[in-house]
Amino acid sequence: GTSDIIPLMAAIERFLARKDPELAEGVGLLCNHTSFHFASGQYLFQILSGRGSLRRLFLPEHGLFAELQDQVGLSQTNVYESLGLKCQIVSLYGDSESTLAAAASHLKDLSALVIDIQDIGVRYYTFATTMRYAFETIHEAGLDLPVYVIDHPNPCGQSVEGIPLDATFESFVGPVGLPHRHGLTIGQLARFFHQELRAHFPLHVVAFDPEDEGLPFRISPSPNMPGPYTHLVYSGQCLLEGTNISEGRGTTRPFEIFGASYMEKLHSKRPPTAPGAVLRPVRFIPTFHKDAGKICYGYQIHVTGPYHSLLHSLQLIRWIRSECHEFRWNEGPYEFRSDRPAIELLAGHRVLLSYLNGETDLPHAEAAIQAGEHEWKNRIRSLS
Repeated sequence: GTSDIIPLMAAIERFLARKDPELAEGVGLLCNHTSFHFASGQYLFQILSGRGSLRRLFLPEHGLFAELQDQVGLSQTNVYESLGLKCQIVSLYGDSESTLAAAASHLKDLSALVIDIQDIGVRYYTFATTMRYAFETIHEAGLDLPVYVIDHPNPCGQSVEGIPLDATFESFVGPVGLPHRHGLTIGQLARFFHQELRAHFPLHVVAFDPEDEGLPFRISPSPNMPGPYTHLVYSGQCLLEGTNISEGRGTTRPFEIFGASYMEKLHSKRPPTAPGAVLRPVRFIPTFHKDAGKICYGYQIHVTGPYHSLLHSLQLIRWIRSECHEFRWNEGPYEFRSDRPAIELLAGHRVLLSYLNGETDLPHAEAAIQAGEHEWKNRIRSLS
């Protein structure tokens, strides 16, 4: 039965029970397949379309069913015509940077904007940025558009890692002010963005049950966030996107598994260790992405307790860089920014970049991270 699943849907139940007049017609919905109502077996976009209240459906990165891989743009939304939805469908992850923010023209005729999407608590994960960009459009256009955010538990709970990002490193994988792992739910993030913008549009957060806090997601929110452990290593392992080390894309354990075709010699050496995790030497062959079709040598991270993924991954990358002359930083455009290498956008702090490049020591990096975490925790005390 579904009795053990339905409690997780308390927020969507509460939203569907609301009688706010602005939800009766002309609604915009930003969501993907994580917006599923288990009790009825329908997605929220189907329910609202069936009610005749859905005017426009906005899609984030990866498409409506998370069927698209990372950095694959969706410009032709007619692929969803067979769903028979009575609304316009707009992709907020197309083939150019201009597609990332909802246009004011797509918001002006709405009675409300509803957001229902599962975040995983890390700033590189782009769903929260998509929400922030929508907030910026509403605010800058001076629209009095009510926004409803259906809250979801953060699978990382209230755990915080890293340093709040300054504007130098801002990008689609890095909203200003967020640390690497922020410890907020999507509803709390909405309040944070609303405060940061000094916005005046009405914001309603529809709460989930408090006992669901920190539970893993029921529906994998994107293609490479497949299992109940991936999010625990993602805050550190996503830095590998800025390198020529495979982050395990093309395997069934992305981010938990990492390695490269040139790393075999490391299996005879001892990698940096960290509390809360065990590294197991592995071989794997990615079916796509980096080193596709080649034997890679690396490790699987097995999380055994509280684990600081960012700090450990920084040490692992520096170790691999120092031991393997084949190691490279990736160059070229990354998430629509080409003026900075990917690793700068991801690490997002000069001290961390200096550590990765061997220019400063671990205590300096740890001190910067601890100071950043302290600053962030003080900043978010007012959010509820």
